[in-house]
Amino acid sequence: MSRRFFGVAALACALVACEGRARVGSSGGASAEPTRGPEVAVLDLSEGVSERPSSSVLSLSPGTGSWTQLLEAVSALRGNNQVRGVLVRLGTARIGLAKAAEIAAALEALGQRIPVWCHADEMGNATAYLAAKGCARVWVSPGGSVDAIGIAAQMVYFHKLLAEEIGLDVDFLQVGKYKGAEEPFTRDGPSDEARASLETTLAGVRSAWLEGIRAGRHAATETSIEDGPYSAPGAKDRGLIDDVGYFDEARSAIEKEAHAVRAEVLWGPGSDASEGDPIAEIVHAIAGDSVGQAPVAVVVAAGAISTEGEGAFGQGGGIVARHLVSVLSRLEKDDDIKAVVLRIDSPGGSALASDLLWHALMRLRAAKPLVVSVGEMAASGGYYMASAGSVVFADPSSIVGSIGVVGGKVAAGHALERVGVFADTVPAKTGDRRAAARAAYESVLSPWDDATRVRLMETMQSIYGLFLARIAEGRGIARERVAASAEGRIFAGGEGKSRGLVDELGGLSDAIARARVLAGLPPDARFALVREAAGFLQELLQGDTSQTRGKSAQLLESAGTLAPELVPFVASVAPIAAHEPVLCSMPFALTVR
Repeated sequence: MSRRFFGVAALACALVACEGRARVGSSGGASAEPTRGPEVAVLDLSEGVSERPSSSVLSLSPGTGSWTQLLEAVSALRGNNQVRGVLVRLGTARIGLAKAAEIAAALEALGQRIPVWCHADEMGNATAYLAAKGCARVWVSPGGSVDAIGIAAQMVYFHKLLAEEIGLDVDFLQVGKYKGAEEPFTRDGPSDEARASLETTLAGVRSAWLEGIRAGRHAATETSIEDGPYSAPGAKDRGLIDDVGYFDEARSAIEKEAHAVRAEVLWGPGSDASEGDPIAEIVHAIAGDSVGQAPVAVVVAAGAISTEGEGAFGQGGGIVARHLVSVLSRLEKDDDIKAVVLRIDSPGGSALASDLLWHALMRLRAAKPLVVSVGEMAASGGYYMASAGSVVFADPSSIVGSIGVVGGKVAAGHALERVGVFADTVPAKTGDRRAAARAAYESVLSPWDDATRVRLMETMQSIYGLFLARIAEGRGIARERVAASAEGRIFAGGEGKSRGLVDELGGLSDAIARARVLAGLPPDARFALVREAAGFLQELLQGDTSQTRGKSAQLLESAGTLAPELVPFVASVAPIAAHEPVLCSMPFALTVR
């Protein structure tokens, strides 16, 4: 037995031997709470909500705890008469605004039947929205805070560091005056066009955010909503929360209010669903995943887009065209699958990969209904994919658009000369002064010459034209209408709908419901998350891949270590390091807070 497999087997044995979970609030051993009777269901979102299922410790197959499974759990509560109340545990989690809005809507509907309360140790803009709109009573820990501070986005610019301090040659081109994806490398601040586009988008996000909080917290004024941070007592004084207390105190209070005798974690850390079954995971890994008898398949596409697997650090591996095209082809041919829902949360990436995925999605759409649900964003290459949907849903806080192209590289040759390192390119074709520059086009040592820039711009303009044509075909609208919303501009979901980039405002649940209708299925038809199941066997067959990570994976890891806020931007431009010089990517490191 190889050392690798022995280690895996030992871990598997350890997992199988693990004890089951304890009841809510237990501290070692089983809780004394009853195991039967009316209960309060706890939804523990304290570790956030990922689009994809989190992987098990063995990476046999993705585990549970995904966004889709949370919606399933909330939906199941509606028909469970044993559940007399719901307590949402937010902890200090940071959840995107679009996700917060959909969770809030689901909880609001549930709250018409049973009490739904929220408890947080600390709240930010998004969790304050979730609690205000979705929960009838909101608690915050005594030492916590409510950071309701208004909506903003930060952009980071590296030009002076790269060009002046380090001495790198920065070569970037763009198509679309609002695109701005090269600006972090070529400027020390945003252009007027980039700032205008971002301000319009943020205004739409802010409007939806304020409306949601005011709907649930009538005592809170617009000024107080945006003028934090507040201590827990300060937030209570301003009507943003109801109670100051610890989680166990909130749990006891809602149990009393709901006449429940116990609390059970239904979703999140400590739930039955979060533990998974190692044996079942092994079966999934060997046999390949299947959606079984579910006629609606949900496919998650999250992270930056690449062709061959240069995944996005911190974003679940990103969207790899080679893998996702295979999944889409399988769903296209599976007669048991009557409709597909594609959940997109992507800042974009490789232009080539985006077009390959668009083609696969259009083939799938020709075979059966394909409904798209936009998460936090479907920007640039992410929107390229989204445009293939039969129907496109987005939340008012989602970001869509960024239809444009950028290409470039950062060359280190002149910077290395400062420390005594020199490079010389010797072309096979002699007598042509441009031959060396052309042959070293992808080199990180040599800057582009003017002729190469002209050639690349021609390529980018061609791809931009293809991008517009693909969207016009996918959306079924005139190319001129697409062009009016292009050139790199970004929009909040509401404006995206008015411009024809989005069909409906709504979340994943709404997209699944529409897929059932389009496929002629009953309203309660099952849906299932399509999972990738190759990780474990691939590890055994191919050995340690830690030594073969691509340049972009290393770049992303470094960026995440130095500054997590930079990850969304670095992820979207990382395919450049993997020799994909033309991108459909998000213009900024856009983290809306």
